[in-house]
Amino acid sequence: MSTVHAAAAPAERQTPLAIIAVVTAGALFGFGLAHSGMVRPEVVLSFLQFRDWGLMLVMGGALVVALAAYQLYPRASARPVLGGAFEAHTARMHRDTFVGSALFGVGWGLSGACPGPAIAGLGTGNWQLLWVLVGALAGAWLQGATAPVAASRAAVQEG
Repeated sequence: MSTVHAAAAPAERQTPLAIIAVVTAGALFGFGLAHSGMVRPEVVLSFLQFRDWGLMLVMGGALVVALAAYQLYPRASARPVLGGAFEAHTARMHRDTFVGSALFGVGWGLSGACPGPAIAGLGTGNWQLLWVLVGALAGAWLQGATAPVAASRAAVQEG
């Protein structure tokens, strides 16, 4: 499966317009998460237990918008709005992708939050979500610390 996306500009070439666009998109995303209830772990857990289907509509709507943006806009425009170029991205599935997905799902199911909504939830005053972010940062650190070991083992097995 391949998708087309805009190449990210290096940080040193970011224009003020690009920075404003990123901040605006982040604010809209956070507002959408808060408005939909995804920043409230009890709402997410209710959805995951098949008792509340409201979040299915939210995620379905997001999927439609993202699909349109990724599939239709590159065909209609020669280049991204903020510059750069469109690139083809081929997704590769690895064992680590499945392991990471399973761990993410377990964490989401236990806490009722994932990192994006947890950050947005802090803005609503839900300080309990700091534990979710601490767990996410600990997992990211652990993955970063073990990745070089796994890469060297794979290189030894191939050679």
